[in-house]
Amino acid sequence: MHPYEVLKRPIVTEKSGRTQDEANQYAFEVDKRANKLMVKQAVEERFAVEVAGVNIINVKAKTRRRSRRGTVQRVAPWKKAVVTLAPGESITLFEGV
Repeated sequence: MHPYEVLKRPIVTEKSGRTQDEANQYAFEVDKRANKLMVKQAVEERFAVEVAGVNIINVKAKTRRRSRRGTVQRVAPWKKAVVTLAPGESITLFEGV
């Protein structure tokens, strides 16, 4: 699998912003077929940083109500990777924000 197929998007939330500042950890949505080694290689190649560790989480599917009529929509399951970088390394996801 090509490194650009492994990482789908960065996850930008309040919690991920806190972990970026405090623990030097970044969260990404990754391909369902990806493993820790693939994620590590993709991040190192794409952002030119040294990765200290990778944790993978399988996020379960959820159902959400979409209107007053009670229509229910199912959000598909996905895979999340939390990447810990070596001390002194950082990834600039959004410049100037």
